[in-house]
Amino acid sequence: MANAVFGIPATLPGFPAGVRRLWRDANGVQRTALLVAVLLLIVAAFAPYIAPHEPTAQSLIARLRPPIGFDRYKDGYLLGTDELGRDVLSRSLYGLQLTLILAALGATIGLLLGGALGLFAGIAGGIVDDFIMGAVDAQIAIPFTLIALLMLAIFGSSIEVMVLVLGLHGWEQYARIVRGEVRRLMAMPFIEAARAAGASGGRIAFRHILPNTVSPLVVQFTLSISNIVLVESTLSFLGMGVQPPTATLGSMVGIGRDYMPTAPWIVVAPALMILLVTFAVQILGDWLRDRADVRLRGR
Repeated sequence: MANAVFGIPATLPGFPAGVRRLWRDANGVQRTALLVAVLLLIVAAFAPYIAPHEPTAQSLIARLRPPIGFDRYKDGYLLGTDELGRDVLSRSLYGLQLTLILAALGATIGLLLGGALGLFAGIAGGIVDDFIMGAVDAQIAIPFTLIALLMLAIFGSSIEVMVLVLGLHGWEQYARIVRGEVRRLMAMPFIEAARAAGASGGRIAFRHILPNTVSPLVVQFTLSISNIVLVESTLSFLGMGVQPPTATLGSMVGIGRDYMPTAPWIVVAPALMILLVTFAVQILGDWLRDRADVRLRGR
């Protein structure tokens, strides 16, 4: 069928009209990214039921076995085993699940923190605005990886600490977006009308200003997820992320790098999942930005 992706027609019969229109307006790359994102979410959600082995189960007899098709043994290790005999496929599925959870929680914390500070700075103005935006400039000036390494070295590498550290990534972007939108909206006639009608500052902020910042925040949230995935992978690669035996995609790549000459399959699966996640999220974020920008809707 014309204009179909992987055999799925462009009209998506049976789906709501809004979904069909969104699918029809997307190009092939965007549809592919959407399908990849849905597939990754399904795989991550059902990882405990899909994984053929326990991710932490060790078998030194089966260590460093190559994937099926390259292995003379028939033990069901589809993508081979790592240096401790753990199933690479199972660890990759569980690692994908944990990596996406960390990214989603981190992006949510950054959204709430940065959005609240940006809203407060834009409405309060004056010295409050200067102080918050000064903190934003300081955050931008210092590489986040250094901040994250310092915090993990002080507070440890538990999952809870990792979530908080990742939540600090990108909050300044949310703050700048919200603050800019607030400053722009504060000069609009409908805000003046709300003030004249006796609306309180809180009502103006949450009823009139905040809803008008949803579109850019959704786009930034989407893009932040892929950035946080890369940050988590970097920290785990450096040995400062979630500690073994818990698997994340980044930690699997970090541990497997020592075995690249003899057992490259340890790295290929998690690295490919990182690539697919960042590809899908970046394309979808760019798509959402185009859909949210009224200046580009007619193109």
